[in-house]
Amino acid sequence: MDSVKLAVLGLGSQTTTFYISELNRLYNEKHGGYSTCPFIMWNANFDAINSLLPNISEELNVLTQDCINEIEKLDISHVLVPNITLHESIDQIEVQKNILHPVYLTVAKIKSLNLSKIVLMASEYTMNSAYIRSVFTANGIEIEIPSQEDRVQIDTFRKQVYAKQESQAGIVSFQKIIEKYTIKNTVLLACTELSIFKPKNNTRFLDMVEIQIREAISLV
Repeated sequence: MDSVKLAVLGLGSQTTTFYISELNRLYNEKHGGYSTCPFIMWNANFDAINSLLPNISEELNVLTQDCINEIEKLDISHVLVPNITLHESIDQIEVQKNILHPVYLTVAKIKSLNLSKIVLMASEYTMNSAYIRSVFTANGIEIEIPSQEDRVQIDTFRKQVYAKQESQAGIVSFQKIIEKYTIKNTVLLACTELSIFKPKNNTRFLDMVEIQIREAISLV
């Protein structure tokens, strides 16, 4: 079997840094010593991409295709993309290498846990969009979303994290919302900015970013 060679598509500074930090942390947790995760990074012009997100368009798909074409020129086998929303665009373009796709990896994880329903927490756009919901529904997984008040609070916090303006009070409030919904349901986090401040040791909580990164670690 050919060895796995991982590439990371560099996008937003804070989220890409978080992915790299988690790759190194989990790789070191697995291998010990001073080990760090082996990967190649190709940095995209995220400003051009971000100006078109979250809506998927032909213009965005052209930019996404250009990024994938460039990263596939490298000596790699798998690609890790640190932006969940962008995978909807990736689904619509030509890809030759293996994409570590957070949505499909999460479906497999949820099925392995014999769950049939989750509460989705993400950006306001993602919580209301058809993309993740359609994939989950096709796999027999029901999605619920938080109340409108909680969705507003979650998305406001997400924007603060993106702008690097989060406060300790905001972090605590966000984590309390998660705790409230995990009393009766499994919560799925599907937003990189929110993953940065996820709660620890909650057994009814799944993180799409963590699932994606752990899959990468299992391969390299």
